Amino acid sequence: MSTPAGDPVSLPLTQTLTDMLGMKEEEFLDKVAYCFIFLGAFVSVILQFVGAPYGRYVDSRFGCFIPGKVAWFVQEIPSFLLPTILLIASGGEQGFVNNVLISLMIFHYFQRTFVFTFLIRGGKPTTLLAFLLAFFFCVTNGYLQGQYLTHYAVYPQSWSRDPRFIIGVFLFFSGMAINIHSDSILRNLRKPGETGYKIPHGGMFEYVSGANFFGEAVEWSGFAIACWSLPGLAFAIFTACNIGPRAYRHHWYYKQKFEDYPKSRKAFIPFLL
Repeated sequence: MSTPAGDPVSLPLTQTLTDMLGMKEEEFLDKVAYCFIFLGAFVSVILQFVGAPYGRYVDSRFGCFIPGKVAWFVQEIPSFLLPTILLIASGGEQGFVNNVLISLMIFHYFQRTFVFTFLIRGGKPTTLLAFLLAFFFCVTNGYLQGQYLTHYAVYPQSWSRDPRFIIGVFLFFSGMAINIHSDSILRNLRKPGETGYKIPHGGMFEYVSGANFFGEAVEWSGFAIACWSLPGLAFAIFTACNIGPRAYRHHWYYKQKFEDYPKSRKAFIPFLL
């Protein structure tokens, strides 16, 4: 069996919270994961009535705004930095499988923070509310996944040959490829100087309106399967609950705006939803 690294390295705030609550950190991480699942369900209901206030759904009633690129970079970077710091601090002692799994998350957020951010063309400002909520999630989830995989998860070496690990990693990279390709299609919809929205074509956009969201949902579902853990499952559920309604809202928007919008397209899941 692989074993967790030595004494866990905890954030001061986390240590204070666990001391106040009178529980061990591993139990605290489980509670956070259950909160993600509950909040995901709550958010999915709220987003049925109002679009998350960023991008095309920015509303001046939400007050303060932050430039889109700045907001995205700052809110995403904790999900890259925290797992990276925890992995380095652990010295990789937790074993091969743990290191691979946490590296998947680091790889994703490196791309989202340092590549995707600087490929954004223009981009509408983000409301302070949306930025703060996203930043809080990335800090919390970065610590949850990183701390669990570096100090508490125990995987035997044989897990690397388990169908769940193999299928999960395959889905992770498949979803990431779909997400990156879909983002590229969206970035190149408009020629220099053009404004307004156009119908995206190509790739998974031939099947769903939210192809980029579908890719990310597949990605984190794969991560959850590969980890086969409560924190991984909570991350996948929260992600789907957050971006699924946005895909539906995009789908409704396209159908209202374009009379020739392809009728065969679904909103979020090909052929189903």
